[in-house]
Amino acid sequence: MDFLSPSQWDLALVTEVVGVVTGLLCVWLAARQNIWTFPIALISVLLYIVIFYKARLYADMGLQVMFAVLNFYGWYMWLHKDKQRVERPVSRMTSRQWGWLLLFVPVFTLGLGSYLHHNTDADLAYWDASTTAVSLGAQWLMSRKKLENWLIWLVVDAVYVPIYIYKELYPTAGLYLLYLGLAWWGYLDWKKSMTASPQEAAR
Repeated sequence: MDFLSPSQWDLALVTEVVGVVTGLLCVWLAARQNIWTFPIALISVLLYIVIFYKARLYADMGLQVMFAVLNFYGWYMWLHKDKQRVERPVSRMTSRQWGWLLLFVPVFTLGLGSYLHHNTDADLAYWDASTTAVSLGAQWLMSRKKLENWLIWLVVDAVYVPIYIYKELYPTAGLYLLYLGLAWWGYLDWKKSMTASPQEAAR
């Protein structure tokens, strides 16, 4: 953030800190299967659109826009199952969903990474594109309450930490370090809820 004036730097830091707090809170709520995760996440998403634009991480900026859409989708999906207003249970990914994910991530990474590299001043274009692809997949799976979303978040969060340190987004790097612990806790908690409930769905 050395390209900002002192007053702008202060505003950018405050924006990032608020984004960190709301981001941490929404993941904690998601791990507890609390529906308030979605409105809190929307606040964090809006702040990070600004943060990533200024950091020239354009794929991450676009990811936040998609997160906003997926948060509305997840908000609905968590409260409905088979078009009925019934809380959706945690379930496992199907082999078909794994197949789509493994196809989507490399295709999206190469396509977006190439575009950013050749047409913008984006920094770390391919890394940015790859973490965006994996994050989109993880967020979609979380929206459908698939247990494995937490394991995918573990992988991508571990990659995000050094990227944000490199970009001098230190509060955000710290946030993603905390996300690693929350993702593991979320996985264990969701897995426990599956064991306790006979309502596990395969879709």
